[in-house]
Amino acid sequence: MEWIPLAAAAVTGILSFLGTYFSNRKQTALMAYRLEQLEKKVDKHNNVIERTYELEKTTAVMKERLDELDKQKAG
Repeated sequence: MEWIPLAAAAVTGILSFLGTYFSNRKQTALMAYRLEQLEKKVDKHNNVIERTYELEKTTAVMKERLDELDKQKAG
């Protein structure tokens, strides 16, 4: 009769461990998925920043060229 409470405690402990293990596995998979999605958004944002920088450089060059043409026309 002394082994029944011990067996019940062991079964409860095993089931508790398994529940925690599978719950953590699912949570880890969800976090990995969300991190992957966030990385995609960051890459997309960085691409926009790089393109904006290139546009700013091009605009500056065009402005300089326009100023040169204005000087040539005036001169």
